[in-house]
Amino acid sequence: MKTIAIAAYSGPPSEQHASTARIIIGELSRCCLDDVVIAVGGYWGLMKTIVDEALSHGFRVVIYPYAGREDLDYPGEAIVVKTGLTPEARSILLVRSGDILIALGGGVGTMIEVLLAYSMGKPVYLLKSKLPSDKLEVFAPYIDERKLAELKVYGDPIELARDACLFLISQRTPSLKRTHG
Repeated sequence: MKTIAIAAYSGPPSEQHASTARIIIGELSRCCLDDVVIAVGGYWGLMKTIVDEALSHGFRVVIYPYAGREDLDYPGEAIVVKTGLTPEARSILLVRSGDILIALGGGVGTMIEVLLAYSMGKPVYLLKSKLPSDKLEVFAPYIDERKLAELKVYGDPIELARDACLFLISQRTPSLKRTHG
């Protein structure tokens, strides 16, 4: 099983951001592995769109809300891990659980998660979103001289999803590849 951690804006998403998230989840469902889990840090903002779309495509979903947001009305199909942590500490669990991180744009929380993924040696797929996390593009392809993991920046959500899938597929045996789409 592979896990895609997704960092995303916690505020109300624009219709374009929500549409882009739906496109990415749709493409992941077409080209990725059958045993992929989607992990997010909450069920509000753009993360809610991601969770709802991922569940509609049959993905298993894990949500890591932080203390104070653990008692929201979460979808029954999702696995909710009540961390009891601050948003920043919860981000460590989210990123640590992923094999890769897809960042769909956001503020400081998304930026922290990108830096955490890099420090843990996890590839980062960053979508330009016209949100503050776009500033991280200046660090691509590596955040520092250690070159712990690659930071890939995309303008095209389908290309991002396909590259993320190709990476995950390269980490598994051919028997686990999807046979449709």
